[in-house]
Amino acid sequence: MDQYLSKTIKVKKLTKATFVIRATLLSLLLITIYGFYFYDYKGINIIEAITATVLNFKTMFTEPHFNHFTFSEAIYASTVTLSLAVLTTLFGAMIALFLGLLAAQNLSTPRVSAAVKSVVAVVRAVPTVLWVLIFAIAAGLGSVAAVVGMTFHSVSYLVKVYSESFEELDEGVIEALKASGASWWQIVFQAVIPSTMSYLISWTFLRFEINFGVAIAMGAAAAAGGIGFELFMASAFYYDIRELGTITYFVLFIAIMLELLATKIKSKLRTVQ
Repeated sequence: MDQYLSKTIKVKKLTKATFVIRATLLSLLLITIYGFYFYDYKGINIIEAITATVLNFKTMFTEPHFNHFTFSEAIYASTVTLSLAVLTTLFGAMIALFLGLLAAQNLSTPRVSAAVKSVVAVVRAVPTVLWVLIFAIAAGLGSVAAVVGMTFHSVSYLVKVYSESFEELDEGVIEALKASGASWWQIVFQAVIPSTMSYLISWTFLRFEINFGVAIAMGAAAAAGGIGFELFMASAFYYDIRELGTITYFVLFIAIMLELLATKIKSKLRTVQ
């Protein structure tokens, strides 16, 4: 008993950063409570609304059907959405690989690295939907604007993660290659890319999964077609809840397949390494 009493209890001091975080969370909680309390529900009964929502979900997921399109058309629409995700990820990865090398501090000059990182940070700060709508002004609504806008944002995202992967490479390896007379391209292709290949593939596949979700939204927002457009029509035009359930199952199935594929690729990369 004495050995437990003799031990001192360390109390974590309240730092300025901790105080700010706690104050922010408390403020958000109070604002949320205030919003729910003073929100104008316009005579809506909360219990009835929740019950109706549960019934709608039950109808959506237990009674799916094809009404305004067939199974083959759903497969084609899903293929279009996947194609948008593949194209934007492929184009974005190729451009981002070169820009990522320029953005890495251990492979580029400080000015070039800072310039590239600043530009991609600005691009990344603008949502993908807004970029698509910006390019839609020039190219018109459709798949072209969706591909260009999604690629634009994919490049900014991948440049950040690629450059950070390159910067984590051991500086001694690069210095040794420079001392042996290796050129910049030889350093890149013989040391940098082989050493970071697993990270590059993992980040690229993660962006592909993100682009698939964005492609669904762009199918409605930019009239790019695909399963997203069918989702928009079923929800906003036909208001067919059962058909929404069918589309949701298609999207969930593709998302699960992509996750399984990503897991398989990562396990193979670990085995190779």
